Amino acid sequence: MDESNGRDDESHTSVRNVVFVVFDTARAKTVSEETAPALTTLADEGTVFENAFATAPWTLPSHASLFTGLYPSEHGAHGGHTYLDEELRTLPEAFADAGYETVGVSNNTWITEEFGFDRGFDDLRKGWQYIQSDADMGAVVRGEDLNEKLQATRNRLFDGNPIVNAANILYSEVFQPTGDNGADRSTTWIRNWLESRSDEQPFFLFCNFIEPHVQYDPPREYAERFLPEDASYEDALAVRQDPRAYDCEDYDITEREFRLLRGLYRAELAYVDDQLAQLREALEATGEWEDTLLVVCGDHGENIGEHGFFGHQYNLYDTLINVPLVAHGGPFTDGGRREDLVQLLDLPATMLETVGIDDPELLEQGHSRSIHPDSGDDERDAVFAEYVAPQPSIDRLEARFGEIPDRVRAFDRRLRAVRTSDYKYVRGDDGFERLHDIERDPSERNDVAAEKPEQVRTLRQRLESNFDPLTEADEGEEVAMREGTKERLADLGYL
Repeated sequence: MDESNGRDDESHTSVRNVVFVVFDTARAKTVSEETAPALTTLADEGTVFENAFATAPWTLPSHASLFTGLYPSEHGAHGGHTYLDEELRTLPEAFADAGYETVGVSNNTWITEEFGFDRGFDDLRKGWQYIQSDADMGAVVRGEDLNEKLQATRNRLFDGNPIVNAANILYSEVFQPTGDNGADRSTTWIRNWLESRSDEQPFFLFCNFIEPHVQYDPPREYAERFLPEDASYEDALAVRQDPRAYDCEDYDITEREFRLLRGLYRAELAYVDDQLAQLREALEATGEWEDTLLVVCGDHGENIGEHGFFGHQYNLYDTLINVPLVAHGGPFTDGGRREDLVQLLDLPATMLETVGIDDPELLEQGHSRSIHPDSGDDERDAVFAEYVAPQPSIDRLEARFGEIPDRVRAFDRRLRAVRTSDYKYVRGDDGFERLHDIERDPSERNDVAAEKPEQVRTLRQRLESNFDPLTEADEGEEVAMREGTKERLADLGYL
């Protein structure tokens, strides 16, 4: 092994960089040529995984699994303990220790240093902020941070034509397009970063685009492509978007209103897909495209009226855990469509194998299996998911709404699911269980547990054999959040 960058010289790879893009809240069945033409093109030219599954139905535990290769009850970052513990090895740390430049741009509040996700990154930026500091937007900025930002702006201003540069800075940094929650600023920053790189050091770039997450507020030109003909942009934006209030029967959403929300959601996917197209153009323009593995996935999905839910809490339906996954570059180019079952926690092993990094500490701590086309790892015949603790907690819901429906109170439980190609079995620690015949009922509308007791027993044993031996992380206390963080998470429906 070359000690200077951790790459295995005997590994025959044709890529050296890794770009890892997360479409927050993207569910597999809503991603199509209509909503995501850039991602569809990438899939046609690369490899698309038709049956990719998250380990959890929401951001914090799902990203923690992406970074560690562990299930939520193992890494312990979930509703009962909102922090990624320091003793866990992370994917960015593996790249950093292998000599990579490691850069992240997150537009989701959970994926920040406040919750332990900065480890291994040379720079983890908050995409929704112009001034990068430890303070939230609107707070007093530390002098050294402001000076650093001003100096960087001066450098950009006077490198070339100052008039043209000033116009670009004004547009990309000060004026963010209406309906954008950080994606445009993120792609602009990434493009500038790629253009400014002068050394030959390989890089690992992570980016989370949050726009498909509540609140859905896409730019008008995107929304009008997906809304029903009898609805205006203003009609759609007027629909209240408060998933926890809907769960607690504080208000109702009509089927027409759900159609409007689904239109807005599809428009958000189309918007971030255009950002992906810009990111690809930046890689091509800077000569990095041919040397880069690009991985795009969703971290979880969304219920928009399906199964009586709005948002992505309290259940493990495929609408929440079946996500898009596409890889392009090196061995994944022209890889076609794969239908084998894969988990997002398989990505650490896959990325490391593709660029030839050997990191036993990361791989041995978890369950990541490489899905590299030449990997010797066994294919999965089942995938697993967990909902460890409600977020927000039932106590928080009671504090906000007072009396809450018995239906919601029943969600105060741990859920685990095992899914094969044929069946999906979900079990709660309160005795709740459901069995779905995926082949005959892909929308998971009918519980067939009573009709197929043998299948229930088989999958229950499979679930227990996968999780019972695991050492579960202590719940501990929730992280004390900054007020700005609380406000942003509340806007996202988490508090």
